[in-house]
Amino acid sequence: MPPRGIHHLGVAVENLDEALDTYERLFGAELEHREVVPEQGVEAAAVRVGESRVELLASLGAETPVGKFLANRGPGMHHVAYEVEDLPAMLAHLARSGAELIDDEPRQGLFGLEVAFVHPHAVHGVLSEVVANG
Repeated sequence: MPPRGIHHLGVAVENLDEALDTYERLFGAELEHREVVPEQGVEAAAVRVGESRVELLASLGAETPVGKFLANRGPGMHHVAYEVEDLPAMLAHLARSGAELIDDEPRQGLFGLEVAFVHPHAVHGVLSEVVANG
């Protein structure tokens, strides 16, 4: 039951408009979707770079998860998201394998995806997300 591949890379940014301009100018990125998600404390934009996707995340406040990340680490790589066929089965596999899960059950993520996060301690310091993309 390995992941299908990397669904996207999440990048925390200070200013979403500036980041979008940078990714477009430097890498020819095309905006796929942009959304404010108050319950997660972010404004996010998914951009396509060739066949790949980057999710740019701007904080809506200092006390949000991305706000805390930016305060502690500054802008940069936030998480890696892996696309899986069966999210509950993957979570069960991860738990059986000893991974510390942030989410024991799938939840609604950005852009209507079902997601769950794996604690960075379980993946050598990298926050990991598993995503069911249908």
